[in-house]
Amino acid sequence: MAAVLDSVRAFFAPTTFAIDAENPSDVVARETLLDRVMGASRRKKSSEKIRRNRVPAEGLALVARDRDGHVIGSVRLWNIEAGVNDEGTPINALLLGPLAVAPHQGGKGIGSALMRAAILEAKKRGHGAVLLVGDAAYYERFGFFAEKARHLVMPGPFERSRFLALELTEGWLDGAAGMIVPSGRMLTGAPVRRAA
Repeated sequence: MAAVLDSVRAFFAPTTFAIDAENPSDVVARETLLDRVMGASRRKKSSEKIRRNRVPAEGLALVARDRDGHVIGSVRLWNIEAGVNDEGTPINALLLGPLAVAPHQGGKGIGSALMRAAILEAKKRGHGAVLLVGDAAYYERFGFFAEKARHLVMPGPFERSRFLALELTEGWLDGAAGMIVPSGRMLTGAPVRRAA
């Protein structure tokens, strides 16, 4: 029902934003937006530890811009291994997040538009599944459910009921079990941690 309401609102509302690929000049605006929406404690979350010192998946860093070109929303997806399958082979997937919309722009369908664009682009690029940690009631409208992530764990504290998955290819996460680990490219110049 929520998805239907989003569609109706979007149909009748004048377009006041556009979804675009993030570019280097958006970094300061994006980080300011994320701090405002998520708070400074966002850097302590388990999902943030997976993203730290990594580059988002190719073509999967998106922003929403207002009519003046200002960043009013953001979503990025990150390459991960979603545990292993029954044969012990790592399962390539994506971790979505964070999704954020400027508070004064809420209720205009910006978050939904970012989600739909991100999912569509991930599917076009051949990715098989997307995982996230978030509000199930919100993300179910896009096809995310806890069932497919039930045997997967984050590297740190997380709420099981908020750990959700969407298969872009049916059966992609069948048998998936184990720890979520980052697999994307490292940022240039990022510190490398070595075992003692």
